[in-house]
Amino acid sequence: MGRSRRTIPEELLLLALDPATGTTAQPQSLDLGLAGAQLVELALAGRIAPDGDRIAVVLPRPTGDPTLDSALELLRRRGSPVRAVHWIGGPRLGLRQTYLTHLERCGMVHAVSSQMCGVLPTTRYQATDTAVSREIRARLDNAIRTGVPPDPRTAALAALAHAVGLGKHLYPGNEGRSSRSRLRDLIRHDPMGGLVAHAVMDVQNGVAAQPRRTAPGRGAGGPGGGRAAARSASPQPLAGQARRGGMARAGAR
Repeated sequence: MGRSRRTIPEELLLLALDPATGTTAQPQSLDLGLAGAQLVELALAGRIAPDGDRIAVVLPRPTGDPTLDSALELLRRRGSPVRAVHWIGGPRLGLRQTYLTHLERCGMVHAVSSQMCGVLPTTRYQATDTAVSREIRARLDNAIRTGVPPDPRTAALAALAHAVGLGKHLYPGNEGRSSRSRLRDLIRHDPMGGLVAHAVMDVQNGVAAQPRRTAPGRGAGGPGGGRAAARSASPQPLAGQARRGGMARAGAR
């Protein structure tokens, strides 16, 4: 995998970064979204594939991206397909910080040390190349505005943005209501993105223990298979499983 293309985890993190505060929106659910985004990126690279509501490794060859390859190796060690909801709900300590550090190393963000309440040290991150963030946002805006089915990467990014609750961050207020609705509906355009987005929402809703029920012949993220769920689902506070994973401790505040 060449590094000329930004990965979906990187793009999701840049979308979540607030340019005014230097913090990430929806920090707890974003941790789940980054784990899910890794799955989508690995699927687009041909390394994994959905098997019902599970994820199977089909090509264990490294991608060349250390963070993705670490996730791929963990999946390979499982030895059998793993449910997406269990993978996403597992401990991901430090994943958000790993990606923030990577973006800083690539020159896309700049770390600024400061203090919270004038006492506690904290680090905020400012985008250094705003053109990149604008391009990512423009792809989502175009898909929402035109109604034309987006490419798989943009569709998956939209699905994850909805799943982690970035809709209100990207399209705030009453004037953004229709855009948030259309962002949610983009979940149906990519099967893998839909599967992962529903898994992210299931972990937040605390229903990771039970398999997702789907109509015969339809996967969780397949064409039409997750449309009704996508329209009714909205991200909720993290369930205890994700909290126990320690994910909220990772990354910038």
